[in-house]
Amino acid sequence: MEGKAPIMRRSALAAIAAIGSASLFLTGCSKADDSKNDNGTKSAGADAATKGVVNASDKKGGTLTYELSDVPDSFDPGNTYYAYMYNLSRLWARPLMTFQPGAGEKGNTLVPDLAAGKGVPSEGGKVWTYKLRPGMTYEDGTPITSKDVKYAVERSNFARDVLSLGPNYFQQFMAGGDKYKGPYKDKSGKGLSSIETPDDTTIVFHLKQAFQEFDYLVASPQTAPVPQAKDTGVDYVKKIVSSGSYKFESYEEGKQAVLVRNDKWDAKTDPLRKQLPDKIVVKLKVNAETIDKDVLAGNAIDLGGTGVQAATQAQALTDASKKANTDNTYGGRLVYMAINTTVKPFDKVECRKAVQYAIDKVSVQTAEGGPIRGDIATTVLPPDIPGYEKSDVYASAGNKGDAAKAKEQLKACGKDKITTNISARSDRPQEIDAATAIINSLKSVGITANLKQYPSGKYFTDYAGVPKFTKKENIGLEMMQWGADWPSGYGFLQQILNGSAIGESGNTNLSQYDNKDVNALLAKAIGTQDMAERNSIYTQIDKKTMDDAVLVPLTYFKVLLARPTTYTNLVSTAAFSGQYDYLNIGVASK
Repeated sequence: MEGKAPIMRRSALAAIAAIGSASLFLTGCSKADDSKNDNGTKSAGADAATKGVVNASDKKGGTLTYELSDVPDSFDPGNTYYAYMYNLSRLWARPLMTFQPGAGEKGNTLVPDLAAGKGVPSEGGKVWTYKLRPGMTYEDGTPITSKDVKYAVERSNFARDVLSLGPNYFQQFMAGGDKYKGPYKDKSGKGLSSIETPDDTTIVFHLKQAFQEFDYLVASPQTAPVPQAKDTGVDYVKKIVSSGSYKFESYEEGKQAVLVRNDKWDAKTDPLRKQLPDKIVVKLKVNAETIDKDVLAGNAIDLGGTGVQAATQAQALTDASKKANTDNTYGGRLVYMAINTTVKPFDKVECRKAVQYAIDKVSVQTAEGGPIRGDIATTVLPPDIPGYEKSDVYASAGNKGDAAKAKEQLKACGKDKITTNISARSDRPQEIDAATAIINSLKSVGITANLKQYPSGKYFTDYAGVPKFTKKENIGLEMMQWGADWPSGYGFLQQILNGSAIGESGNTNLSQYDNKDVNALLAKAIGTQDMAERNSIYTQIDKKTMDDAVLVPLTYFKVLLARPTTYTNLVSTAAFSGQYDYLNIGVASK
């Protein structure tokens, strides 16, 4: 899923480099562990939330505030693809499965949510059956049924002209999924025949091929139930019917959402949620500097999991008391630049390889905030995703690029100069700084790339994720960040490399890579029962993709989170890109 990039203030590269260098020295500082918070209590210590739950408590009451510098793609659980919305949406939308709250890799553990147990596979993994927990209701007291889950999957995957923002795994893998036109066009009312609901508590998925990781797939918010009678298509976001522990009291588009306790939620039907705060406020379009101040003051959580800005980062790393309330963790994400294989001359592999060799990755890492913000990347799969194998196809001395090899590849491509455009998100200064560093590297070998900036909220729906737009605007290079939809090679690779994932809008395969061998390997992997064999296939896909030079790995993303001292149950989880698990955060004091 697309991870929200860390936001930092624009600044001169030299200043950022100083911060990066400082972080190398300060990471090993142990004094932070003995520091006290402003309220006099002892801090849990730096990186404590990456090892366990900080300030564990069942205390109820208070108002919990989240702040975001932009707007999310959507609060609609069937129409979102940002990691932080997958995380937050569990408060009002219960999927069939979800991830157990836990530190780091422990957070990757799948547990039943709406379902009473894990899926029961049959026919070698082509059929999956789930039973729902009994007694669950919506916020209006009406029962939740398996038919509502079926409908939720249909609307989120088979009405791409209406709801295009989420992934389309079910459309790709359900038997007959390529023919079904979706619930808004289905006049019969029968829905997709390969999803059966023999009774109100049973749902059966019939796939066109074996899918050994299907439990991960149903952990997406797309399986959170939606009552068909209450669905209003793209406007459903204005009146979402809650199946979780909180419901919407109000929603002001582009401004804020306010959640309150769902009084019809029954803890007996839900062993995961604690329903601690009285109210949860989600503020949108908050200045990034303001978010840092509010987080440090204990008045908010950075919803995007973006980490602190450059100036705050410098303060946190040089002040032991501040550093004691930070968590620096891998985010299970790759920061990269997609090379658009449909925009000439990048339809030729030699021109793509010229870009690979030209880029000084150290300058990009520096622009992103130094080593504390990520290790230099050379593969598609990050080190914390199964299938990763260390490799560097386009190695250069000190990772600073190889101009001579870049020019050789340009010549092999029949070019001595290239003019193109590079896209980045206008509200992400760090991404813009990284793109600027890339532009400088490319210029030295004869490739002129002009920066085009677009807002995050519409980056995939209107700009970089629209193939017709990128071709028309000559956008050959696109800044991107990606985290696994679930913690496996398939969960990471499918939506950015498979040709079948390319869509007219909301597309995340920004390279528009459609290679029959890679497509076949992905299909083979997901049907392979043996995990070791499956992981070896993911390694093959990684190597093939790098040989084809369709994306440039820049950094294995790390985030520096400030941990508010007034909130409880804070734990950084790998399941949601290193963010704090938003399911059970409470309020200690104000």
